[in-house]
Amino acid sequence: MSTKVLLIEDDPSLTVLVQYNLEQAGYDVAVEMDGEDGLFNALTNKPDIILLDWMLPNLSGIEICRRVRRDKNIQNTPIIMLTARGEEDDRILGLDTGADDYITKPFSPKELIARIKAILRRIRPALSDQKLCYSDIEMDLSSRKVKRGARQVHLGPTEFNILKFLVENPQRVFSREQLLDMVWGNEIYVEIRTIDVHIRRLRKALNEGEEANIIRTIRSSGYSIDIEA
Repeated sequence: MSTKVLLIEDDPSLTVLVQYNLEQAGYDVAVEMDGEDGLFNALTNKPDIILLDWMLPNLSGIEICRRVRRDKNIQNTPIIMLTARGEEDDRILGLDTGADDYITKPFSPKELIARIKAILRRIRPALSDQKLCYSDIEMDLSSRKVKRGARQVHLGPTEFNILKFLVENPQRVFSREQLLDMVWGNEIYVEIRTIDVHIRRLRKALNEGEEANIIRTIRSSGYSIDIEA
């Protein structure tokens, strides 16, 4: 069965764009453009994931999130907030209210799909597929094979794990310490600059000829995967 996505969004053009791209990616999408209707749909149909606008007629996204988290039948449903409110306090409020992720408008459908897959892998692994995609990179998790476009990319185990983590969290910046903890675990001591060596190997394997370098270095901050790098 297809993953059921409930999109609660009152912008008609964005709704059409998101619904089209999600359906092309194989998701079963229901759309509501009113807050009260969206909450009723969630309570009635129990979707696998909710994409929730902040500003909605009749009932706000924040209030919907609160009520979903209080309802024992759907309280574990993952929620991604979709909003133009990009300030840090707003992001914190959304996450504290119970959202699992937060994506600021405007966003690309590819980024949204990557976020959905990452959440489903973490929260409901049975609903996720065995492939990860970002831009022209495709990772087959079952065979641990990587392709960039039509080209096969050969990665060592550590480089594969670093790429997997970055692709699961596109356009987010992670410090060296965070990458070390996620890839090696915080129980194992690894020299902090070790991550730089593996990033260099990863870039060398991914980049060939005119292919864009999408592993971005952010001075004094860390690394991210970003097609706009």
